[in-house]
Amino acid sequence: MKNNPSTNPSEIKEAIVPCQGELLFDELLAGYTTWRVGGVAKCLYKPHDVDDLAFFLKQLPEKEAIIWLGLGSNCLIRDGGFSGTVIVTQGCLKAITLLDSTHVRVEAGVSCATMARFCARNNLEGAEFLAGIPGTMGGALRMNAGCSGGETWNHVVEVETMDRQGVRRIRTPADYAVAYRHVQGPPNEWFIAGTFELILGEKERALQKIRELLDHRAMTQPTSEYNCGSVFRNPPNNYAARLIEDCGLKGKQIGGAMVSSKHANFIINHEGAASAKDIENLIELVRGKVAETHAVDLIHEVHIIGEP
Repeated sequence: MKNNPSTNPSEIKEAIVPCQGELLFDELLAGYTTWRVGGVAKCLYKPHDVDDLAFFLKQLPEKEAIIWLGLGSNCLIRDGGFSGTVIVTQGCLKAITLLDSTHVRVEAGVSCATMARFCARNNLEGAEFLAGIPGTMGGALRMNAGCSGGETWNHVVEVETMDRQGVRRIRTPADYAVAYRHVQGPPNEWFIAGTFELILGEKERALQKIRELLDHRAMTQPTSEYNCGSVFRNPPNNYAARLIEDCGLKGKQIGGAMVSSKHANFIINHEGAASAKDIENLIELVRGKVAETHAVDLIHEVHIIGEP
């Protein structure tokens, strides 16, 4: 995200009428990301609920730059931090509701794994793949997250969005251009909830699929180490991991950042020693080597945010 001119903390304090959520200043962001790196946010807000979030946004100065974080699993926050306001949805926007026999409404802060299990326990099938995505449903909607042959937007009936004035809207998939790991829609709106349609099935069968997916994930990905999930999109008719491994880059290290020896499309914060700069430098090294060796320009899934 390109940073816009922002206010200083005193302006935020003066502008914000006390809300129900938690407003923090000079908050270290490393603890809000799965890579466990990142500098300080000028302001960080944890809304109490959707109405509280709308109330907060209405009061933010128009020039204030905003980013949203769920689990922080698909972003790299630079060491210089972020000079605007970070809105954290995980643990805040957490409602999930069975609307009828095949439709589920879920707020943006619900983890993808929670959504997968909720659907399975309500005899719904089709959402099992979400268990393998280390993020929240808001992030899944934003990037059309997927794995194991499933993609988020294949099941979307409608979404609820909010703009920076706190205005809520209902939109349908027709309002968005959706592709592999890409969603483009009305500007300056963020996903706060979505309604999904699944198929009636069997609880135990769905739960078994989830168990198998998670077992496979644990065997093939560095789930016990700090990482952001897949770093690069798969290019057409190929796999990023295969290209990276063919370049001999498994185990390649810059500072505390390392290409996983378990899965080449993962970069880990080895023993917690990496800086965001280490990780970003390693991402660029990998991209350069794959371009040189295979003439393929890898596109990273991860969003790089903030000041160097």
